[in-house]
Amino acid sequence: MALDGCGLFCKYILIIFNIIFAVVGFAFLGLGLWLRFSDNTRAIFHVEELSSSAFVMGVTVLIALGAVMLFVVMFGDYGACNEKRCALQVFSALLAILATLVVVVGVLVNIKSNEVGLRFAEFYASLYTIYVANQDPGIAVTLTFIHNTLHCCGLTGVSIIELVKQTCPEPDGFFEHIKMDSCPGVIADVFIGKAPMMMGTFVGTGVLLFIALICSITLSRKIVSASTPQYIILTQTTSTQANFLPAQHEVVTSTRADQEPVFFTPLSAANIPVAYA
Repeated sequence: MALDGCGLFCKYILIIFNIIFAVVGFAFLGLGLWLRFSDNTRAIFHVEELSSSAFVMGVTVLIALGAVMLFVVMFGDYGACNEKRCALQVFSALLAILATLVVVVGVLVNIKSNEVGLRFAEFYASLYTIYVANQDPGIAVTLTFIHNTLHCCGLTGVSIIELVKQTCPEPDGFFEHIKMDSCPGVIADVFIGKAPMMMGTFVGTGVLLFIALICSITLSRKIVSASTPQYIILTQTTSTQANFLPAQHEVVTSTRADQEPVFFTPLSAANIPVAYA
């Protein structure tokens, strides 16, 4: 079925969006599963006193978020690539729910920024302690990502005594060769001192999801429009003789010219059965 320019634009936007969404979902799910089933961290989930710790909650959120993202991408990619309206409708519904949740989470983070900041700082401290004890490569990748994203280094930031300095970013100036910002303080500052910026990040993500939702709805409507058949009905006046001559043709068609028409050949008078009394 042929799509017009707007339909094709929305289709390719959705494909690119779902590819990026899938990569992020695989990263979250893979990291969460690694932290959940790694030999160095598996025991944490079997200790009842730690069942409500920030580390356990953080890993659970990573696994759940990655799984949900991949589930949404499955419908989005199938619907966009194969132009399936039903899959796009499911994708649109899931995307609307996800976008709403992202905006709500952003507002809650802004309201409870102190508690959220402390929870994330606790989560980082748990990762730090586990890595120092076991040198787990999966946790090393996680610490490297956090350190480079926030431009911080460990619990102290002092390069001489810091135990995870191999995961820290390159210093920007002379003084950073001696001491960088410690990550718990930076994390707390991001969530507490920069709560409006964090809320803006969540809201911006929600806006991107709503843009993808609009593209999905538009593509779904274009698919319906493109799949509507076009009819051309030919009628003619005929004589009652077997050898008739066409007198007049009348063409009835729709205004869309980008589709193959469907022809209905008229019956002649000679082919119409007549009932005799």
